[in-house]
Amino acid sequence: MKTVFFTVMVGLIPCLCLAQSAGNIQSKFDFVPGEKIIFFDDFSSESIGDFPAQWNTNGSGEIVTFDKFAGRWFQMTKSGYYIPEVKEPFTENYTIEFDLLILSDVGTQIPSVFDIYFLAGDLTNPALGSQPGEAGLKIQPNYESLFWNNWSEAREWQGDEGQVNFTIKPMEKYRISFWVQKQRVRMYINDQKAMDLPRGLQANYKYNIFRIDDNSEETTPLISNFRVAAGLPDMRNKLISEGKLISYGIYFDINSDKIKPESTPSIKEIATVIKDNPVIKVKIVGHTDSDGADDLNLDLSKRRAESVKKELVTTYGIDAARLETEGKGESQPLATNDNALNKSKNRRVEFLTF
Repeated sequence: MKTVFFTVMVGLIPCLCLAQSAGNIQSKFDFVPGEKIIFFDDFSSESIGDFPAQWNTNGSGEIVTFDKFAGRWFQMTKSGYYIPEVKEPFTENYTIEFDLLILSDVGTQIPSVFDIYFLAGDLTNPALGSQPGEAGLKIQPNYESLFWNNWSEAREWQGDEGQVNFTIKPMEKYRISFWVQKQRVRMYINDQKAMDLPRGLQANYKYNIFRIDDNSEETTPLISNFRVAAGLPDMRNKLISEGKLISYGIYFDINSDKIKPESTPSIKEIATVIKDNPVIKVKIVGHTDSDGADDLNLDLSKRRAESVKKELVTTYGIDAARLETEGKGESQPLATNDNALNKSKNRRVEFLTF
């Protein structure tokens, strides 16, 4: 069996690390996803039991369902590397998000045998070894900590290293998020900032590979809802100057209008823009992809728009008279609903000034 881990660049500031036990330092959750989705896989396009077509490996894996958690999951069943084949460049600023679940044969203590890499290298010829590529950052989880180190060819494969406290438990679902801004790498686990590495990536390299290495027969990693988005959303300019903001940072439970906690930073920033501009009124419009019946999608989009309005009013004090809602269902797609990436672009919340 195998386990999946996240590799992130950890900052050199120990006070930013978070542990889950009582009494430890907490850090604000400020993650906002990139504005252009360049890769998405919820593993719904292939059959159960297949290896996902958008991934490369020298190991083995399959798409599965899991009784305790909704959706489809990519289970990594053999030791090796697992790489999403992202066709577009990551750019200097991008985000990576995915759900993580670890199955373990060794109880609650997860061994340190899973690595996540950010690499500068050749996507068509993944290198092996503990320091692959021209430069890289690796995160390796232990039972109660996340160890990290980076390297580059220019520094003769040397670099910085460190660790932060955080406990990853088997049979619990985690939302893992990375926010990369040039050399800086921030890692979030659920609604906590776990690491902040100002120089997590060494300079003067193009980091174009995100990779998960699984080296254990005792743990099995499963991931779902994997998304890479480029660019930094300028919410204020989009809403005030252009009159239209498309948000991919508001998340809902499957087939539900319940807003997930990780939506907080995006909604908070939108609320701040609205508060700072008291003369504008905003229409909140919900959109879905084409999966499911038309009438159900229309109803779902309306309820989701109403949920966002309620959150803005009750939590952030926006005057309800300044907000209107509308649901469009699947009627106004931004892309054809023919693959997982395009469907992810169509599931969105728009904010229009009027």
